[in-house]
Amino acid sequence: MKDEKSLRFVSMPLDKPTVFVIDDDISIRESLELLIAHAGWQPRTFASAEDFLSYPRAIVPCCLVLDVNLPELNGLDLQTRVAMERADMPIIFITGYGDIPTSVRAMKAGAMEFLTKPFADDALLEAIEDAIRRSCDAIKRQQAGDEVRTRYTSLTPRERDVMGLVVAGLLNKQVGSELGITEITVKAHRGKVMQKMGARSLADLVRLAEKITR
Repeated sequence: MKDEKSLRFVSMPLDKPTVFVIDDDISIRESLELLIAHAGWQPRTFASAEDFLSYPRAIVPCCLVLDVNLPELNGLDLQTRVAMERADMPIIFITGYGDIPTSVRAMKAGAMEFLTKPFADDALLEAIEDAIRRSCDAIKRQQAGDEVRTRYTSLTPRERDVMGLVVAGLLNKQVGSELGITEITVKAHRGKVMQKMGARSLADLVRLAEKITR
């Protein structure tokens, strides 16, 4: 597989959460595709990690059902890639040759579930439901953080200076001394900061500042 390949994402209008399946066994892929579609989700199946990495994904609630033993790039290595590039995509491992060290490694790396074939349909569907829920929460947090960062970019350089000192706990007089401006000017900048950031209190502003640095 070419090293330069990585996960690529695009905006795509999808009205259903997407379940990505990677398994080199076509019978497994086809059966899981039917099961997932019947449950009301959108299935996308791949025979290899390379095929998956070449497919542009939408930023929608999703999860990855991943076979451990894959040609070229194996499931555990792909898990590492996904964790770095798409942290909001939970992973459910499936395997016909499970062993304790492999399952422990996968779970420690953040896998939601590790199922050994043959597994019950209900077990997989329950794991997918939990994974989709986790993905929804992660996307909501990301969107909230993006909104806060957008608000922050609307601040002038001076307003950002004032905000930084205010959330650090300095009083208006101390902020003025630090920046070489009057306390009245600090109050004016502070009011603008609160308005632009959508903060109703200092505690709100501190919480918003924490989201910017995440």
